[in-house]
Amino acid sequence: MKRTRSIAILSGGGDCPGTNAVIRAVAKKAIIQFGMEVIGIEDGYEGLIHRRWRKLHYADVSGILTIGGTILGTSNKSDPYRYAIGEGKKLHFRDVSKTVIANIKKLGVECLVCIGGDGTLFVSNKFYKEGVPIVAVPKTIDNDLRGTDVTFGFDTAVSIATEAIDRVHTTAQSHHRVMIVEVMGRIAGWLALYSGVAGGGDIILIPEIPYNIESIVRKVKDRNRMGKRFSIVVVSEGAKPIGGNVVVRQIVKNSPEQVRLGGISFVLGDQIERATCIETRQVVLGHLQRGGTPTPTDRVLATRLGTKAVELIEARQFGYMAAVKGNDITAVTIEEAAKGPRNVPVEHPLITSARAVGTCFGD
Repeated sequence: MKRTRSIAILSGGGDCPGTNAVIRAVAKKAIIQFGMEVIGIEDGYEGLIHRRWRKLHYADVSGILTIGGTILGTSNKSDPYRYAIGEGKKLHFRDVSKTVIANIKKLGVECLVCIGGDGTLFVSNKFYKEGVPIVAVPKTIDNDLRGTDVTFGFDTAVSIATEAIDRVHTTAQSHHRVMIVEVMGRIAGWLALYSGVAGGGDIILIPEIPYNIESIVRKVKDRNRMGKRFSIVVVSEGAKPIGGNVVVRQIVKNSPEQVRLGGISFVLGDQIERATCIETRQVVLGHLQRGGTPTPTDRVLATRLGTKAVELIEARQFGYMAAVKGNDITAVTIEEAAKGPRNVPVEHPLITSARAVGTCFGD
């Protein structure tokens, strides 16, 4: 009898709206067009370390297009090349990559589909170099992945952040306050830039443009003099002052990404209130930006990327990631995607447009 072809799929890193849509697209195309067996790996690389996986039938992926999160689970602490053992002072790290490779061989799959951001794809690229056939799909709300114009999950996060900014406007106007909305993004400002412009932020602070607190204070005071007795500040968690450092919320020793940013809005709030004598409040959106139903744009993009991943498998183009270039879905090497974060160019057209309508970037 002819052996059934099979592939495996996992999602690593932070959760992201649209992941289920990718899982659905990969599984349905693989099953319908090529009669493949699809294995779902639970909790990212954690599942390959501890042999947690299950077969995904057509019914398992039917009806999940609109559901946020991931039916397979995920983990942002499971780098097999530096896997944390124990906790606290007894914490140590071990290379369990050979275990993962052995488990993939036992599965007998012809390819592993990895859905993830730069951290997950950095690990995936290592495994590809060790002979594991891998195809990737770009996933992050931060939109900071190299090799692709946009990642799925970004549009949903921008929509959530923009709605929050819209709602903050009314309370800012009513109480004549400065309202600071802190969004995610790590050291890239895509999320703050797009949601800030869409939400009419008066001041937008991103990591790529270090700010001068005096410029921010001047903008708030100028608005106040013109009768605008409130201001909206949208700040990326990775924003920092000229010559200063980012605000670190937490150090997570057992994570590949040990530094967790957060809290810049509270630092700014104290400085603005002292300098202007205008009441200032902060809203940290945090994981709200990752949750809930993906937007139609993200559902469509996730479907296109997922089906492209299967096309790459069929063409045996391993070591590649499905990517967006203009209006086209194409492919770039995983190695290119894993080179580090893609930052906002300081001359980005949206920054130019925002400046033209009076938006302050703190510089």
